[in-house]
Order: sequence, then structure tokens, then C-alpha cells
Amino acid sequence: MTTATVTAPAATGSGARFFSDTAVLTGRSLKHVTRSLDTILTTVATPIALMLIFVYVFGGAINTGTEGGSYIDYMLPGILLITIASGVAYTAFRLFTDLQSGIFERFQSLPIARSGVLWAHVLTSLVANILSLVVVFAVAFIMGFRTGASVAAWFGVAGILLLFTLALTWLAVIPGLTAKTVDGASAFSYPLIFLPFISSAFVPTETMPPLVQWFAEHQPVTSIVNSIRALFAQQPVGSDIWIALAWMLGILIVAYIVSMRIYHRKIS
Repeated sequence: MTTATVTAPAATGSGARFFSDTAVLTGRSLKHVTRSLDTILTTVATPIALMLIFVYVFGGAINTGTEGGSYIDYMLPGILLITIASGVAYTAFRLFTDLQSGIFERFQSLPIARSGVLWAHVLTSLVANILSLVVVFAVAFIMGFRTGASVAAWFGVAGILLLFTLALTWLAVIPGLTAKTVDGASAFSYPLIFLPFISSAFVPTETMPPLVQWFAEHQPVTSIVNSIRALFAQQPVGSDIWIALAWMLGILIVAYIVSMRIYHRKIS
């Protein structure tokens, strides 16, 4: 009798109740975000500062090779990716904090889906990053960003940004689960924030030295930036969109598998 009573809720929680459990846990995690909106402001501070500096200080001296478009139109896709890279650092931070506080052990004693704990942090990251992107878009429009993109193109941009956020969020889960210190949990995002600077985000790759140009043209940010820029400019995306999707899906799948293995090892 005792064994049946204990195992039945666990089976229910890991199966039929997965979505409801995840929703409840996501609500709990979102409360931390809404109660500390300074997190959103901190996330968007760096991208907005970069927009101001590059547009009003360096923009006049940078030749992007495009006619009729302003520099803010050219560099906004890279700023959006930097915004996401800044935001996922807080996912690793929140996950690390929960792990160190013992809340994971408390959740394990409840009849809930265990993977729902990680998915709650991932969904919270999506919501928080969407809010940050909206703020950055608003500032960009104030600074002069304009696009004649169709509704379908906007949906395409939104899909790319959401997939990029999802991939980097699951990547952030890994240091969130394995870091020894809170600084180590969020430090992984620094290379991600720096990566757009060695891509086509701010200047054409043709202007770079050969070795740097090769790296810039074969790293994921360039294809993602080029795809978003083409959609905004109502131009053909070409092969960039397929390369971008391959990169993002590859990172997402690998990061998800590694995260789940580490998580199950942690709670076993």
C-alpha cells in the first residue's frame, strides 16, 4: 500500500501533469522577474548604450556599403542578439541561486514533473527576453530605425529571435547547474555578448583582415544577423536563413541533451 501511494503521484506528475506543473513553476519564477524589474533594465542598458555610441559616435565613419539606409537599420540585428545574450545570463544566475538555496531538493519531495523545474526557468527566460527586446526595439524606433517589412517578415524575425533565445537559454542552463560560484554561472555570457563584434553585425566582413573575416563568415551570428537584416530590408534571405537555422537548432539540441543529463545526475 505504501509503495503504491508514493509512486502513483510521481508517475502522474511526470506525465499528465507536466504542463500544469510547469505552468505553476513558471509563475513562481516570473514573480521574481516582475518584482525586480531592474533586471530587465540592466539587461537592456548595455545594448542601448551600444546603439547610442555606434550610431551617434561611430556611425558617421562606418561605411556599410548600403545605399539609402541609416546605420541604425544596419546594426540593429546585432544589438538584438546582444540583448538576448545579456538576458540569458540571468537565467544561469536564477538557476544557480535555486540550486544553492536547496529549493531543488524541496521540489524533489513533491509529486511534480522533475523536468518542469528546468522548463520553468527556460520559459521565464523567453518572457523576460521578449520584454527586453520590446524595450530595445522602442528605443531603436526613437533613434530612427525604420522598416517596410511585411507581417510575414516580422513573424520571421520573431521566430529567429525566439529560437535564438531558446538555444542560448538551454546553453545557460549548463553553467547554471555546474558553476561553483554565482559569478561563474553568469560569466559564460561574456563571450556570447562579444561574438557579434566579430561578425557582420556592425561592419561588413569584407573590411576585416583575412583570418578574422574567415572566422566572422563561419560563425553563427553572421548568418543570423544577415537573415534578420534581409527580412527587415525586404530582400531575399538566400542560404543565410538555412545556415542560421542549422546553427540554432544544433546548439539547442546539444544544449538540451547536455542540460538534461547534468540535471538528472544532480537530482539522482
